[in-house]
Amino acid sequence: MEKLTGSTGRWLARAATVVAALALAACGGGGGDGGSAGQGTLSVAITDAPSCYEHVFVTVEKVRVHTSGSAGDNDAGWHDLTLAAPKRIDLLNLTNGVLEELGTTALPAGDYSQLRLVLADNSGQQPLANAVQPIGGAVTALKTPSAQQSGLKLQVHFTVEANRQIELVLDFDACKSVVRAGRSGDFVLKPVVSVTPRFVTSLQGFVTTTMTLSATTVSAQQNGTSVRSTVPDASGKFVLSFLQDGTYTLVVTSEGRATGVVTGIPVSTATTVTTVNGTATAIVLPTSPMGTVTGTVTASTASGGTSTVGDATLTALQAVAGSTIQVASTPVDLDFATYALRLPTAAPVRAPFSATGLAFTPDAAAAGKYTLRATAPGRAALPQDVTLGSGGSATANFQY
Repeated sequence: MEKLTGSTGRWLARAATVVAALALAACGGGGGDGGSAGQGTLSVAITDAPSCYEHVFVTVEKVRVHTSGSAGDNDAGWHDLTLAAPKRIDLLNLTNGVLEELGTTALPAGDYSQLRLVLADNSGQQPLANAVQPIGGAVTALKTPSAQQSGLKLQVHFTVEANRQIELVLDFDACKSVVRAGRSGDFVLKPVVSVTPRFVTSLQGFVTTTMTLSATTVSAQQNGTSVRSTVPDASGKFVLSFLQDGTYTLVVTSEGRATGVVTGIPVSTATTVTTVNGTATAIVLPTSPMGTVTGTVTASTASGGTSTVGDATLTALQAVAGSTIQVASTPVDLDFATYALRLPTAAPVRAPFSATGLAFTPDAAAAGKYTLRATAPGRAALPQDVTLGSGGSATANFQY
């Protein structure tokens, strides 16, 4: 699962339930063909990373695309995929490679650099069109500033070729995208959505069902960045779809468990599916005390004071056997810029990928040692090293 404030993120393979009744019509003015002749086809679907909520609902009205990344709301050249009726989607149903199809339409051939996801209003008739249900809480309206009017703006780069179809997946990271505003108690949508082609690839395997599966996250990472993540299903199976060709590190985290790392996993469209392990060799993580890191993110003001940085995100990184992995990430509170991260204090365990089986060994030198990184739009990343003892806590404040 992942979370945040700010911008954009993910994709592929067809969903278990494909909604075919979304009749989408292409409309929009001229100037959108990027100088190329002919027509191609665009197909769009939506999926979700694991979330820290019970439910996150968004109601989609349409998808807009433009050749210019700087095009304004009323500029010519927009092409709209308008759903026959607004569709309310529970993002929490879209994990483990499941997609919700948003439709297919013809587009002028050319290069496109902007995509907008337009949501319906929370209205008197539909007050919970966009809503969130915290774990153990009630369904609450989700504030979506400007999303209904102009859409959630996503910077993308894709090419529509004449007589060819391109398929895109919008990977909506619900946990990072829904931010609490502590002063008002509101939940605000600050979208973290990635857009990728539907690569016909997946990385699959199993974790033990003796772990708390709802509190378990499996991610495919490269260079300390989570590319795709999911929660395992009731059988412990995980599926990480829509990965580009390359070599990945699998990272498994779970409440009350040490972090598990599998390195050097190849993914290729030539083989389509890479199997990490089977049910008989399901990954079992050692138990671990959990520590907590808390703090705030602030910035100096021109008058010599400080202000909160409410659009910051905190990420916990760890060096395991010479590789950097992402263990956890969270947005700060929108009003107070506070955060809390729960992290295992026991040594992470690591295994090199092997088709004949995984042999995990602990990396004792990494136990409880993390680098926290604060990031915010338009600001440089701020790192800070933290060491957690068994079941301990630490404070890490960041100031720009």
